Amino acid sequence: MPDKALIVIDMQNDFCPGGALAVSGGDEIVPEANHLIRSSEHVILTQDWHPSGHKSFASSHDSAAPFSTVDMAYGPQTLWPDHCVQGTFGAEFHPELNWTKAELVVRKGFRPAIDSYSAFFENDRKTPTGLGGYLNERGLTKLVLCGLATDFCVAYSALDAARLGFKVTVIMSACRAINLGGSLAAQTEAMRAAGVRLA
Repeated sequence: MPDKALIVIDMQNDFCPGGALAVSGGDEIVPEANHLIRSSEHVILTQDWHPSGHKSFASSHDSAAPFSTVDMAYGPQTLWPDHCVQGTFGAEFHPELNWTKAELVVRKGFRPAIDSYSAFFENDRKTPTGLGGYLNERGLTKLVLCGLATDFCVAYSALDAARLGFKVTVIMSACRAINLGGSLAAQTEAMRAAGVRLA
């Protein structure tokens, strides 16, 4: 039985050019993501899914600027422009992404008071999304990741997957980064150190 799954991370309108939290070149990876989807037997998608007024939004904090940092109960939190609000166009998958083959869509960031970069855990590093259990029950032990953004949701997902014992490959050509204060280099090194294969 095939034991490999493709996880496509946050290929949503708000993370693509013209979106509220656009990643430079984010839409460029759609063709390669579609190729990976076509060639994968098991496909899972993640979807950022914030309620209005989410605590990770700069607009939820008096006079706070986007991309500044605040201390939350679970640790430091980057404040973002409002993005991927539930039910909005920005939260929808990119219109050219052929995502209907997905067997599971994992929505994250829906708890109002805690952000969620990883497909596996909320940002407190403890509250699970349930994805780890799903993969284990299905015997899917090898994971291939692509999507947005390399240095945040992709990297956090890859690091958590490796920590949980999955064999992880990140297709770097099918990812794009935000690169906030050197975050891309730092997260690339962290993934390598954790045994994540960068292809």
